[in-house]
Amino acid sequence: MWQIQPTVEIPDWMVPALRHHIPEIDGRFAAQLLMSRGIQTPEQLAVFLDVNKYKPSSPFEFGSEIKWAVNRLVIARNCDEAIAIWGDFDADGITATAVLWEGLGQFFNQAGRLAEPTDDASACLSYYIPNRLTESHGLNIAGIEGLAQQGVKVIVTCDTGSTNITEIEYAKQLGIDVIITDHHTLPPERPPVVAIINPRNLSPQHPMYHLSGVAVAYKLVEALYKTLPDIPEQPLENLLDLVAIGLIADLVQLTGDCRYLAQCGIEQLKKQQQNPTRPGVGKLLSLCKRTGDRPTDISFGLGPRINAVSRIHGDARFCVELLTSRDEKRCHQLALETELANTRRKSLQREVSRDVMKKLSQLDLSTTCVIVLSDPQWPTGVLGLVAGQVAQEYGRPTILLSTDIGVNLSTEDFPTEGLKIEENYQLLARGSARSVNQIDLYELVKGQAHLLNRFGGHPFAAGLSLPVENIPMFTEAINRQLREQIEQIPGGGLEPILQVDLVCTVAELGRDLFQELKLLEPCGMGNPVPHILIQNCWFSNPWNQNEKDIKGQKVSYIKTTFELWDESVTEGFPGVWWGHYKDEVPENRCDVVVELDFNTFKKRYEVRLLEVRPVENTPSNPIFPQIDCIIDQRNSHLNHSEKDILNEDIKPLMIKDCPTSWEELRIWFRRLVDPQHRLILAYQLQPEISSREIWTRLIGIAKYLSRTEKSVSRKKLQQTLTIGDSALRFGFDILKQLGFQIEHRDREFYMRKIDNQETTEAENALVEKFLAAIQEEQFRRKYFCEVPLSTLQAIAHQTLTHVSSSASELEF
Repeated sequence: MWQIQPTVEIPDWMVPALRHHIPEIDGRFAAQLLMSRGIQTPEQLAVFLDVNKYKPSSPFEFGSEIKWAVNRLVIARNCDEAIAIWGDFDADGITATAVLWEGLGQFFNQAGRLAEPTDDASACLSYYIPNRLTESHGLNIAGIEGLAQQGVKVIVTCDTGSTNITEIEYAKQLGIDVIITDHHTLPPERPPVVAIINPRNLSPQHPMYHLSGVAVAYKLVEALYKTLPDIPEQPLENLLDLVAIGLIADLVQLTGDCRYLAQCGIEQLKKQQQNPTRPGVGKLLSLCKRTGDRPTDISFGLGPRINAVSRIHGDARFCVELLTSRDEKRCHQLALETELANTRRKSLQREVSRDVMKKLSQLDLSTTCVIVLSDPQWPTGVLGLVAGQVAQEYGRPTILLSTDIGVNLSTEDFPTEGLKIEENYQLLARGSARSVNQIDLYELVKGQAHLLNRFGGHPFAAGLSLPVENIPMFTEAINRQLREQIEQIPGGGLEPILQVDLVCTVAELGRDLFQELKLLEPCGMGNPVPHILIQNCWFSNPWNQNEKDIKGQKVSYIKTTFELWDESVTEGFPGVWWGHYKDEVPENRCDVVVELDFNTFKKRYEVRLLEVRPVENTPSNPIFPQIDCIIDQRNSHLNHSEKDILNEDIKPLMIKDCPTSWEELRIWFRRLVDPQHRLILAYQLQPEISSREIWTRLIGIAKYLSRTEKSVSRKKLQQTLTIGDSALRFGFDILKQLGFQIEHRDREFYMRKIDNQETTEAENALVEKFLAAIQEEQFRRKYFCEVPLSTLQAIAHQTLTHVSSSASELEF
């Protein structure tokens, strides 16, 4: 089910305020989105848009806990005690480990990874990251024993540890103090630690309540910087790019301090492409064809690659080295390994998805509330990803299990909570669960704890293991449990819901809309990427291909490219549909929901297709409300009635120059907001001049102006050449490459030949492109001279539905 966000009234001050930030935008799309997302005062807007106007929270707002943590670290430094960072293997945990490694490394000597013990562990800082495939999340007894043998006196966790009561008590018995930095669910009672820094201890309204693991780790380092300000050699801000990667990859709610840290971090991150201080990050950005200036560069680029390492290899320790080392050669090697792991992850994910779809075809979804599927061949590392895809597509919580695990009793994704581990050799299934539609998956799984060995998680995701023989009972029980919950909710159901933020035409896609939507970034939970509905559209040129890895080898991961059309355009808009084949692209008219993006590799704007559905009972010529204020006098002279209009008090609007795009027409259509306005289409179809003749005229004019030192106006040039602004700029670019110097002063162009070199083959190729551009422009002019008035009225109506009735908001 698609839910379209209702239109809200935009206050008079908002659009001018947005145009103050980006003068060239229309502003109404962004205003509508911001109002619907709770930005409703000038003060809120200023803080939302300008990171410099936000006042971040002090780390000491965590209260006594963070003070106790800082005091213990100061003692450890003064007493030359060994410190160990206990990290985690996902992107949030890896970046949190890297932040503590670099941040605490300003105060402690860095010894290296714990797998490499040194003779003198005193005052040394090291880190330990569990293996995803053999150890799972959280603290474990074997790892703690290893730390004790190496003389570690303090463990600082990051992104983990809040519920590891047994392990914390064991560390205490061995003489190791534990400092927890985490953001996951808190236990009922405070664990026996030196300090537990967890935003769940704060009020849900606190600006730091939604901090992820890396952001909490950063706050601890910030507190240490404030306590011992004369010791650090590196600015604290140098860590913010790592914070942004972890924050955005972990899908936390990007409000309050989360948004502030993400904004600052992206500013730091985009420096890594040009002058990388982190060669590993710079190389990763290059490999995924990203620039680092947008949150999607993390969510679709860096984040999946960091996560892929543990999903494929289990051991993700080298990712910390990748993020923090300054050894360019070593970092490039590690980045290539990371990229290969990601391509392997894509392949495995596609293979598992294919298997899951086959099993789903055998399910009766009308009686299924929770999808539970298992297979002995499924790799556990990608089950969470596939479960998330299935949950979104089918609108049901989804649990995927691998049944060939044997005695491994650990959970894949989350720390243990509330279950006794039995030491036996029973065959276990282990897997991941993902939720949808605000269904609390954690409580569902917890309700069947008696059938499980271990589980953990939060409302939207969980990890679990259970005896294979319990799978049928677990499936039946959890389905019954959710079915009973749904029956108690009036109107409850499992139909998937997709929120639509804007309704646009294809012609409105592109740079202008992108610039408006970019004002909302960084997007994430609480501020999602805007979903755009395009109605009554169609596809052309669908083409699918397998992705290739960095070695040029195809991998089993599909994407389909296409062009999107509707009645508003004369050329299609490019797009991509990830994970789908071209045969899945409908041939008839349809409605689609897309996200607008900029492809930095291809240097173009494109859409990412999310969902598509057929248009039912669509007439061949759609009927739109008529706009009777458009007077069509194309290719003819004004008659008596139109002459009378010219004498009215309100002078009509008149288009004398034939447009070459819908964007040009929309500028005029928006001015029809005044009901007394009339718009006369008074342009004529001019006799065509061959593109070669136009080029001959242009080069002749350039030579004449150079010889005589005279000038020419833009309007005179366009009239002589019968071309528009875009083609004229293209022509100027070619003239410059042919050795002409072009200056514009006092509204006149001056041209001077400064290089008499002969025309090269490359320059001839540029001229051919210019000729093609002229032909395209002529085609467009012919189209806009002949397009039916009903189509123009329809586009005018669609345009005016997005225009506020308040004329005071309009700026022309």
